Amino acid sequence: MMRRTYSVVWCIAILWFLLGSSVGYTAMPVVSDGLNVVADIVEKVSPAVVNIDTLRTKVYRSPLAPFFDDPFFRYFFGDTQEERRVPVKGVGTGFVFRSDGYIITNNHVIEGAEEIKVTFNDGKQFSGKVVGRDPLTDIAVIRIEASELPTIPLGDSDTAKVGEFVIAIGNPYGLSHTVTTGVLSAKGRPISAGDSGREYENFLQTDAAINPGNSGGPLLNLQGEVIGINTAILPYAQGIGFAIPINMAKSILEQLINQGKVVRAWLGVFIQEVTQEIAEKFGLSQPRGALVADISPNSPAERAEISRGDIILKVDGQETNTISELQRVVRSHRPGDRVTVEIWREKKTMVVEVVLGELQEEGSMTPSWGVTLGVEVREITPDLVTQYALKRTSGVVIVGIESGGAADRAGLRPGDVIVECNRNGITSLRDWEQALSRIQPGESVLLLIDRGGRTYFVPLRAEQRKE
Repeated sequence: MMRRTYSVVWCIAILWFLLGSSVGYTAMPVVSDGLNVVADIVEKVSPAVVNIDTLRTKVYRSPLAPFFDDPFFRYFFGDTQEERRVPVKGVGTGFVFRSDGYIITNNHVIEGAEEIKVTFNDGKQFSGKVVGRDPLTDIAVIRIEASELPTIPLGDSDTAKVGEFVIAIGNPYGLSHTVTTGVLSAKGRPISAGDSGREYENFLQTDAAINPGNSGGPLLNLQGEVIGINTAILPYAQGIGFAIPINMAKSILEQLINQGKVVRAWLGVFIQEVTQEIAEKFGLSQPRGALVADISPNSPAERAEISRGDIILKVDGQETNTISELQRVVRSHRPGDRVTVEIWREKKTMVVEVVLGELQEEGSMTPSWGVTLGVEVREITPDLVTQYALKRTSGVVIVGIESGGAADRAGLRPGDVIVECNRNGITSLRDWEQALSRIQPGESVLLLIDRGGRTYFVPLRAEQRKE
């Protein structure tokens, strides 16, 4: 009897092992001959996945910088370095999508890089050159001098299904060609990332491990096609990774290669979604449209007399019930296109015509309204506070000076914080843009500058923006 019981137990154990090995929770798909699909795909695509090493220089300002021009200070302390330049290395990933040397990666991997080194799985190294980049989508294209390179086919992220298996290959923390697996956890995630709080749209979410260094690498389906570009934008996330849909990249690759940037149409409105409470207050029977919360100065929307409090219902006949829908419709056009905008104002609909402008990159040295002071500014972030040893956390900090421009002639320099413009307070990039919009070329401008914790006024003259 005991022997028969042991036989039954052994039979059950063997059946459990056989079934568990084929349908268990952690089991990965296998092909008919028993080889692992993942291993086959990795072997096939790895020659086209590259490690990207960058070198950039960070400038650190001494907190004693304001005293360096003081003869009394120099008498006791001598000539002390006001700025210290430190080389900073970065790591990332990319993959070849054209055999003549074109590589996709993340914009944040190569942004500001003075040197780019591309290393293949077989150890071959090349110098990389930035062909084009797009901060808005965090996508960049670099090129190396090589031909007949292995490539990875670009798939269709729109048809990818939540729950399907995915594979990530990258260079996390410098660990070359690391492979991780998981499933596609979600689609269409809007993610705020970085100190600036920039919001990226429509991300793919996965539980495949994605860490710093994975950025720019491919997220693959089980056909060995790229469906996403991995990006490690949430360093505090555990078990959550994100990837840019490859269809987003495919839609802008031609512009990045031919023009070096993406030219987008611009309406010039700051919008928020319409809730049930907002709909009731504005006399709408149900929540729909996009509420205009503010208007950019001298924007196409302002010229078309769109006002704060208008609700944009349609653009060229297409409904715009969410922020992403409005952005998608506007970005489907080109700068200079004339579009009809249906708005809800004072409990009735009306239609206005708008000639779309061109979206400018944030922090541009040449703003769209035609005047420049020869500075490139950014909103203050913790990184910039550290980089420039700032004493102030409100205002905009100068990060670039146009050689020979108005700011250069006035003695301004990177690390200076603009606190006021023509006696109007500057606390954000929007304040700065609005202040510039009220200035004409040739007009005298008075800036209040904070340098090392001390403020002083700087007069300079605005100049016509060079086209």
